[in-house]
Amino acid sequence: MDDLGQMLGGLTGGEGGGDIVGAVGGLVGGQGGLQGLIDTLGKSGLDDVARSWVSTGGNKDVDPGKLGEALGPDKVNELSAQSGLSVEMLLPLLASALPAIIDALTPDGQVPQGDAAAGFDIGGMLQGLSDAANAGPNSPLAGLGKLLGG
Repeated sequence: MDDLGQMLGGLTGGEGGGDIVGAVGGLVGGQGGLQGLIDTLGKSGLDDVARSWVSTGGNKDVDPGKLGEALGPDKVNELSAQSGLSVEMLLPLLASALPAIIDALTPDGQVPQGDAAAGFDIGGMLQGLSDAANAGPNSPLAGLGKLLGG
């Protein structure tokens, strides 16, 4: 695919595409909810990184491979199948999207109780990331499209 926008556009439940929005939504709002995801990342050595996404300060980057290790192979394969993306494409996308999504879900620096993703427009967030990745060389996500094979 030529760019991230085309890739994401084809993966939001459209004809023949996977469901990246559903996959990310399930990850954020799945078993244990957002707090469960934060706890999983923390127990896997990514506590400082995950806490930075929740806090009101800047978000730390996460290495896609370390994120995959933290989520575990079963979860990564499940997300890959649901999204229609190979693991090699999925993990960099998650590493780019999760900090922004979790940051948006925790604007006060606290993990909300219940289903934090309820009513949150994950599709819109992914579209915004796609737009930013394709906005030109000065965009903070300019290299994301290339990273994902675009």
